[in-house]
Amino acid sequence: MSSSKQTEARKSGLPRKRVVPLWRSRWAFGGLAVLMLGGLAAGGWWLWQDGWVERTAQRLQDRAIALTADMGLVVQEVLVSGRQETAKKQLLKAVGVKRGAPILSLNVEAARRRVESLPWVRSASVERILPDTVYLNVIERHPLALWQHKGKFALIDHEGQVILRRGLDRFRHLLVVVGPDAPGHASGLMEILDSQPELRQQVKAAVRVGGRRWNVRLEGGIDVRLPEQNPAGAWARLADYQRTHQVLARDIEVLDLRLPDRLIVRKPARLKQSIKVTGQET
Repeated sequence: MSSSKQTEARKSGLPRKRVVPLWRSRWAFGGLAVLMLGGLAAGGWWLWQDGWVERTAQRLQDRAIALTADMGLVVQEVLVSGRQETAKKQLLKAVGVKRGAPILSLNVEAARRRVESLPWVRSASVERILPDTVYLNVIERHPLALWQHKGKFALIDHEGQVILRRGLDRFRHLLVVVGPDAPGHASGLMEILDSQPELRQQVKAAVRVGGRRWNVRLEGGIDVRLPEQNPAGAWARLADYQRTHQVLARDIEVLDLRLPDRLIVRKPARLKQSIKVTGQET
């Protein structure tokens, strides 16, 4: 500003414009704040990467749990319900807690996953009952059939899950199902077979054919070929024909129910008969 203009400003009584140093300007403060935040972030990232934050948090948690143990929050008892096949020692080992341990140190979710990994356990829940009890409830799998695959046997449940592959002698009375995809369809087959109790008593095994249908082996070596469509209806037809004609008492090898209006009978001598549902032989 020229001297004349400054003189005029003083005469007019107007305040002089204040000159702010660059280092005290808004932009300088903003830049400094950004640098500080960046430094803190970088330091925090380094501490996190180094594991310091996690280690510190874990030490604080361990100290807090130790204090709760001093207050009496320790495991004194583990209650188990729903157990039939699974050994209690096996369950306790899976839970992973011992008497006298701080009860709050138990990771219930991890314990639940370990329990559910046991062969007989279908689902489980693990709870803390303060101050000193852990409650474990298990729902076990129910054996359905023996699955034969590649010359080996396994015990399966209603969901087709393998329970055991060894120690199967006490389950020899169960139905044997054969085929790569047999476990996933065994429960549906059981519903069909159980719908006719008189026939069901004679069933010994079932073979899954082509991933589409079942061949059922009866006592005496008779093979019953069920259709892909409406196997329950075909099984009911066989039960009705058995009641009226005692077909299973005959010297036959195969009963083919794949045609909806006929029962094809094959004798051991490879002679075939076609029998209508009405019972009239042709």
